[in-house]
Amino acid sequence: MKKASALIASHVSKSFQLDKSKAVSVLKDISLTARYGEFISILGVSGSGKSTLLKCISSLLEPTSGDVMINDVAPYKLNNRKLAKLRQENISFIFQSYNLVPALPVIENIALPLHLSHKKVNKQEIRDLLRQMKFQADMNSFVNTLSGGEQQKVAIARAILSDSQLIFADEPTGALDSTSREVIFDLLRDMANRGKCVFMVTHDIELASYTDRALVLKDGNIYKELQAPSAQDLYQALEIDKHN
Repeated sequence: MKKASALIASHVSKSFQLDKSKAVSVLKDISLTARYGEFISILGVSGSGKSTLLKCISSLLEPTSGDVMINDVAPYKLNNRKLAKLRQENISFIFQSYNLVPALPVIENIALPLHLSHKKVNKQEIRDLLRQMKFQADMNSFVNTLSGGEQQKVAIARAILSDSQLIFADEPTGALDSTSREVIFDLLRDMANRGKCVFMVTHDIELASYTDRALVLKDGNIYKELQAPSAQDLYQALEIDKHN
């Protein structure tokens, strides 16, 4: 039986040193808890700290202060080998930069995390998922020959088929057309419905309105936390006039 809490962040702050005498504070004393089966969106204007927060809570970027627990394990207190094992067994990432391997074709890029964690690779399952995602390119082509949108689909398919318990997605639908965007969102929604914990940084208010909870960041703080947010709630929290 899964633990109730997938992730706990306590008083997390993050600063970056610009030079010897100057630092910039990006996150300020953020605390949150996430449960399995939750789909959580993170929103805010550019520079509000969304991507930094995602990196800090997902084991990729150590906070300047505060604590993070993933499945009751403190990732930043692990050595490199144990941290790699925690990620392989528990976490999938969808990056804005895709983080694909140019020397590998589409199918092998998707299968790579499965190989690394010694899981079975079902190439037909990969093909079926790509078709469901409206993937248009040759599945045996090298990823550096693909458009940004097709590369994004490969990165998302890789995360989905890794079957991890926690999924951290940074603007996963940013390079996609409206049809593909809805397909990808539905796949992420389905993962949460099946008991995974999904975090999604997004600018897409309409999609965020279908998540279970929205964290609205402002100046490095959680300015608003909305349960079952409506689009209107999110527009108001972000101080956006949707008629403009």
